[in-house]
Amino acid sequence: MALNDAVPTAEQLQDLLLESPGFTEFLLGLTTISASLLGGEAPMLCAITVERDGGPSTVASSSDAARRLDEKQYEFDDGPCLTALRQQRTVLISDLQTDHQWQHYAAAIADEGIRSVLAVPIATDNGSRAALNCYSTELGTFTPDTVESVERHADSLSRILRLALRLHAEEPYPEHLRSALKSRAIVDAAISLIMVQNHCNRESALRLIQLASRNSNKRLHEIAGDILDRAGHGDQGGR
Repeated sequence: MALNDAVPTAEQLQDLLLESPGFTEFLLGLTTISASLLGGEAPMLCAITVERDGGPSTVASSSDAARRLDEKQYEFDDGPCLTALRQQRTVLISDLQTDHQWQHYAAAIADEGIRSVLAVPIATDNGSRAALNCYSTELGTFTPDTVESVERHADSLSRILRLALRLHAEEPYPEHLRSALKSRAIVDAAISLIMVQNHCNRESALRLIQLASRNSNKRLHEIAGDILDRAGHGDQGGR
């Protein structure tokens, strides 16, 4: 596995930041792009955890499965992604079934079918910490070359993430707005992915989703969810 040819440029990442309505939507775009770029024949699930003022305040995941895998670590207040974030070092679990350090975590996610985990810190400013978390259903996914590629990818996200943290304060939304915000975030993430894959602007990407919505009689967020699901399962179409 290696980063494919659709690696986002610094300008594209800047556009993503400028066009995302909030920090959560921006972070969701980054995780979706990461899962798409890093995925090969085996599905790659990705999540980004950002800690502000001592607690994991924002988590964005490329799929529901990735979200569940991260949330299980918070239940234990321990795990590879939290270790990578707090100690700012790469953590690799080549085989969850034989790993002894996080046996309780491995048992808790046994039904997810995950065999290997890689967590890589993303450098940020003082007062915040971040990590990119990658999960694979296959053994042998995270070879030395792959680990190096993921570390380079995490390093490429550092500058734009630091800028996003400066621009966006934490976003405590009322409960009744969460559903609407989630739908909007899903559409924004799909737009970001299409922009990177097709080298087009936001308006063109949105038109593609709107066209698919009209042709299928599905809502925008349903079409966007389908796009993200395909990307999360290693679909290489359109690249």
